[in-house]
Amino acid sequence: MSEFRPSRFEILPTVIKNLLIINGLVFLAQYTLGASLDHKIEDLFALHYWGSDLFKPHQLITHLFMHGSPEHLFMNMFTLWMFGSTLENLWGPKRFLIFYVVCGLGAALCHLGVLTYENISLNRDVQAFLSSPSATNFVLLQHKYDLTFGQYELSYPTTPEQMEAAKVFLQQYVSEYRDTATLGASGAVFGILFAFGYLFPNNLLYLYFLFPIKAKYFIGFLIILELISGIQNSAGDNVAHFAHLGGVLFSYLLLKTWNRKNRQHFY
Repeated sequence: MSEFRPSRFEILPTVIKNLLIINGLVFLAQYTLGASLDHKIEDLFALHYWGSDLFKPHQLITHLFMHGSPEHLFMNMFTLWMFGSTLENLWGPKRFLIFYVVCGLGAALCHLGVLTYENISLNRDVQAFLSSPSATNFVLLQHKYDLTFGQYELSYPTTPEQMEAAKVFLQQYVSEYRDTATLGASGAVFGILFAFGYLFPNNLLYLYFLFPIKAKYFIGFLIILELISGIQNSAGDNVAHFAHLGGVLFSYLLLKTWNRKNRQHFY
């Protein structure tokens, strides 16, 4: 079955409503208390790399309720409501909540896996430079890790003083990168997007409220775009693309687990 025709449809079902409220309240707390607490809210509840001193297990869940900007919050919550409402009406609140949390956890685990690889690579390259420092090697590191972007711009080190400054700078960069926070419900939301496209591939979505496109094409395009963006890892891109893809992966695995025998009888 590719079309959903419910006999009774709740526009704002229970779990969706509560998720919207909680995310809104947390965002309000971030921007009213965050400055006075010197960003300790993010340190405590946003997701950190497990090699960081700031990492705590509860962050695997709490980061789902934090957002970096009003636009970030709006896009996630709008998408959650737009596509998640159909799924909650279909499954009921308990199954939908399980699905949402599993996708969010899966996204976090995939993102932590990517962070592990990136931090190990960065540490290895910086240690190699510290063992054999040279201006050429420093420039290579600058280009590889985009260290000329933003606050990490540093001139070509030639004097002993500049070389010492380069060493300090790289050690500081490693520490800051290790402690970088990740926040947002996007991984869980991408899981919901995939589930909608998987269950209702031929439902029509209207881009800009004008142009019809089937869900399977629109959502498939978004997933492919995330994969390309994650592989490119463009300079200045602070989006956790592999967290989004992790949400998609765990969405697929959970859907297959719930429906091992026959997709047509999923619900």
